[in-house]
Amino acid sequence: MKLQVITRTQWELETSKEVVERLVELNISTKLDVYLAKFQKEDAEGIIEVIADKNKKWLFDAHIQAKLDGKAFRFEREDYKNLDDLINHLFDHFKEALSDM
Repeated sequence: MKLQVITRTQWELETSKEVVERLVELNISTKLDVYLAKFQKEDAEGIIEVIADKNKKWLFDAHIQAKLDGKAFRFEREDYKNLDDLINHLFDHFKEALSDM
């Protein structure tokens, strides 16, 4: 499967973009690797987009949108103090959804 990973951050988090990218790569390679193997077909395409922002309360919000071989996923969480916990938590939900398939 051709997998495209997109990471976006709001301007307040621009200095944390490298951290978000590292966390996304780590979660994909460790949590999702076995589950993504289900989609390994020559003509399969996938996209995972992670968007992280800071809200008016100066807490972190993020969401994951993914489309894997025609199947759509979306996970969203708000008001986290720790950016690492937020990204990891979203990927836990993603993993659970993929394990149910």
